[in-house]
Amino acid sequence: MEPQLLHSVTDSVATVVIHHPAKRNAMTAAMWRALPPLLGTLAADPDVRALVLTGEGGTFCAGADISTLQGSPDEAQRLAVHAEEALAAFPKPTLAAVRGHCVGGGSQLAAACDLRFAEEGALFGVTPAKLGIVYPASSTRRLAALVGPAATKYLLFSGELIDTERALRTGLVDEVLPEGELGKRVAEFTRILVGRSQLTQAAAKEFANGRTDRDGYWAEQARGSGDTAEGVAAFLERRQPRFTWTTSG
Repeated sequence: MEPQLLHSVTDSVATVVIHHPAKRNAMTAAMWRALPPLLGTLAADPDVRALVLTGEGGTFCAGADISTLQGSPDEAQRLAVHAEEALAAFPKPTLAAVRGHCVGGGSQLAAACDLRFAEEGALFGVTPAKLGIVYPASSTRRLAALVGPAATKYLLFSGELIDTERALRTGLVDEVLPEGELGKRVAEFTRILVGRSQLTQAAAKEFANGRTDRDGYWAEQARGSGDTAEGVAAFLERRQPRFTWTTSG
């Protein structure tokens, strides 16, 4: 099978799989190009309420396919940044499910997700210093917002790989699961996500990401959505709420 991004939607959760096992799921130029339109399609699908990004088999993503850097490194970086920004802008909750190596462009994609769950034994690294590449400003700022300036400098200055214990301690990952338990936990957690209010999630995502010009918009959405009334009624009636506000609505 050619290197590609596979996707499926089950129980309101979209799963995107980085599939290039011959090169530890390294991202080719074609795969970088394919990600933004795929995300656009999934974002517009009212059946999709959350998205999981993962890699085929026992590796998340070993980064960019180095052969793509031989022609035009600037173009390769532009494609990666465009894909990263599209993932960061996805309007619904996103979760990276990480096994094995999550390096270079793989870490770039994982950092663009809202949350990162990893299996014990996973390794993380941001490696442009090994290739003499200036890491993109937007990607550096995103990483620093996630793990802090000191950890960002450690990763970028050295290009060294860190284990799940250190990744958890620095905030690069949110949960670490024993071997064989990652899929079960991701399925369990995404079931929780799809049952919650999309209104709450969408507003929280914008606020947490630093957007400051839509406070009034979200206040208006809350007043007109009916989600609050439904949530309170469901709580009092001891039933699951049926929230109706959607990002595509």
